[in-house]
Amino acid sequence: MDHHFVGIPGLTDVPRVAVVIDVMRAFTVAAWAFSRGVERIVLASTESEALALKESRSGWLALKDGAPAAGFDAVNSPGLLRSCDFAGRTLVQKTTAGTVGALAVANAPLVLCASFVVAGPTARFLRNKDSGPVTFVVTGDGGKADEDLACAEYIGQRMAGDEVEAAPYLHRARTSRAAADLAGGLRSGYHPDDVDLCLEIDRFSFAMVARQEESLTVLRPVAVPDIPPPARGSG
Repeated sequence: MDHHFVGIPGLTDVPRVAVVIDVMRAFTVAAWAFSRGVERIVLASTESEALALKESRSGWLALKDGAPAAGFDAVNSPGLLRSCDFAGRTLVQKTTAGTVGALAVANAPLVLCASFVVAGPTARFLRNKDSGPVTFVVTGDGGKADEDLACAEYIGQRMAGDEVEAAPYLHRARTSRAAADLAGGLRSGYHPDDVDLCLEIDRFSFAMVARQEESLTVLRPVAVPDIPPPARGSG
């Protein structure tokens, strides 16, 4: 299947199906947020918009990249997020790359956001939809981030069949510049477990679909059950 891999600057047309990849860390964090009870994630274009959305709705929370800041309830770190209780809450997320990529393709008919922790369910969701070729938006480093490209290529291969060895793709991500920067403490709002948490393949059993709800771009989890192999001797 002839998938298309493009960085945010290379987006020229609205794709039919877009999968926006941010492994380290936006869409690993989003998946963890859903696992901690978040009902929906609203993607914001700026930090000021994120705070304005939070302040305009009772009970909403806001999350950003970098160090903790006034008005924000969480930072973009799976290690720091995993102990939170966000049951039933709406989270407004603004990050440097992931949310920017998702908003850039928000008008596409089908938009998913993904990372390694939801790679398998994302591939199954697309396969079940018979989606055809996908535009993978590689958000990091202007479209050159190897951790994002590796994840995109892995999902593309999984769309064709589940027998795909994950180790080479995870190795590329672990040896990427983003992983080195995280491990070296060069990014603020960091937990020592962040790299490992970003490289847990298929930790969660849902895909994450972004849709327009009123004037907002909203990300929600969609359960994707495992597909059991056919019984031997079945027709």
